Amino acid sequence: MSHVVVPNPQASRYEIQVDGETAGFTEYVLTGTVIAFTHTQIDRRYEGQGLGGVLVRGALDAVKADGLAVLPYCPFVRGYIARHPEYLSLVPASERAEFGLDTQQA
Repeated sequence: MSHVVVPNPQASRYEIQVDGETAGFTEYVLTGTVIAFTHTQIDRRYEGQGLGGVLVRGALDAVKADGLAVLPYCPFVRGYIARHPEYLSLVPASERAEFGLDTQQA
């Protein structure tokens, strides 16, 4: 199984492609230098394979490279950041309490 995370700015989302087929996506709203992740979904045929984590990691790596701040409204993205503190610095310190990330240090 070959997979890749690709941006789809026309649809305001990052997608994970598995063997050339869209297996899932994470939607966002981009405002200036802030990206708000709002929803993540993996196709039922691909659930349980860890692709959600691969997708979110790829999206977060891309926005980090672009210098964007992250607002994780999507519970899956928020949970991923909580479990992977190396991404906490993407969430502005002033916004972390809103997402339950205020007890962690960047």
